[in-house]
Amino acid sequence: MKLPRLVIAAPSTGQGKTTVAMGLMAALRLAGQEVSGHKVGPDYIDAGYHCLATGRPGRNLDPHLVGEERIVPLLLHGAAGADIAIVEGVMGLYDGRLGTGGFASTAHVATLTSSPVVLVIDVARQSRTVAAVAAGMAAFDPTINIVGVILNRTGSTRNDAEIVAAMESAGLPVFGLLPRDEQLATPSRHLGLVTATERDDSDEFVDLLGRVIAEHLDIPALLHAARTAPDLEAQAWNPGTEVVAEGTERPVVAVAGGRAFTFRYAETDELLRAAGCDVVAFDPLVDTALPVGTCGLYLGGGFPEVYASELAANRELLADLRGAVESGVPTVAECAGLLYLANTLDGAPMAGAVHASAEMSGRLTLRYPVATATADSLLTRTGEQVTGHEFHRTQTSPANGPVAAWSIDDAPTGFATDTLHASYLHVHWAGHPQLAQRFADAVHQRAVNQLRPRMQSAQ
Repeated sequence: MKLPRLVIAAPSTGQGKTTVAMGLMAALRLAGQEVSGHKVGPDYIDAGYHCLATGRPGRNLDPHLVGEERIVPLLLHGAAGADIAIVEGVMGLYDGRLGTGGFASTAHVATLTSSPVVLVIDVARQSRTVAAVAAGMAAFDPTINIVGVILNRTGSTRNDAEIVAAMESAGLPVFGLLPRDEQLATPSRHLGLVTATERDDSDEFVDLLGRVIAEHLDIPALLHAARTAPDLEAQAWNPGTEVVAEGTERPVVAVAGGRAFTFRYAETDELLRAAGCDVVAFDPLVDTALPVGTCGLYLGGGFPEVYASELAANRELLADLRGAVESGVPTVAECAGLLYLANTLDGAPMAGAVHASAEMSGRLTLRYPVATATADSLLTRTGEQVTGHEFHRTQTSPANGPVAAWSIDDAPTGFATDTLHASYLHVHWAGHPQLAQRFADAVHQRAVNQLRPRMQSAQ
């Protein structure tokens, strides 16, 4: 299948690849291209900005989370109907899961997808050495097709010319020079960038990025480089072949959204719909009740710690949520969802459906583990293993319930029952579709159980 594409990579974090990738997506869209945005790794914040820049769902490509064999199919699925795919890398080009020789790195994904790579390099306080860094990265693994560079945070005309000449001597084309501009900075906090959903100026910011990138980068040359990518010999991923739907009814799965709950992978919704569910979003900051007919709850990631007082003030919804969980509505909660179900979050009362207290801590938990199910539960079967990721600065006390959701690094974590699965672990269901199937099956059964008393009453 033909798909023009580029991977935007860098020597390290902080070089500006997010700015360039997002801006390039927006610039290409302004030029009339249908653009598909992708992010290497588990990061959902960048994917949210990609959605704004392209007008399409942002997608993640992570071999650890979904397996190597699904990377190309997921790329083709996400890019269906697009003229070009832009893949933003993670960390440094060759940085992957520790101890694995670069597994799940940007270079790994570039290899799996046979994609040309463009390096973004911050040239502030450097000159010809920048060319040495780029040439060294190209020579480190000759199978990685580095087709050129973008120089970021340029400032001096003479120094810029020195770097460009050195790059040309190294055989690496320069696709553009992006000057220092504080307007292009994105605000950060304890877990990275402020999400696109939470910024009131997100649309204007992305539009500005697109116009700046279009002015300073050689868009035709980048398009030509993208079109050198070879055809991909694979079938697009299809959620309909991963799960099956029960019956003709479509029970409602309520998913948390809004500013406090900004993360779930796009494929999660697609799998649930393919399994015969209606996915209906609600905003815990605004809505006072769960969607009508809710038969399942999916509470994904986000930043409830930033909005703890506002969430606590919405007592009507918290009571409705607690009642739903306690009555056995199948519920999946990942990270932010776990905090929302807890008794308290930094002292603010939450739903009280999980008997634990959550607080901010001084320690960042960042890991990329293989998790083992400790028991049969709503989602899991004893001994089953999944891959996932954790990224949080909160802790719960206790760390697990009588039945833990997972064992990670030989320690129990999370809370699990026949109708509830709540933990800090994020799992990409495209890599583990059996979890989506089990959840959907439970939702369908809940719908049957809710309908039965009404039918008996009518008789």
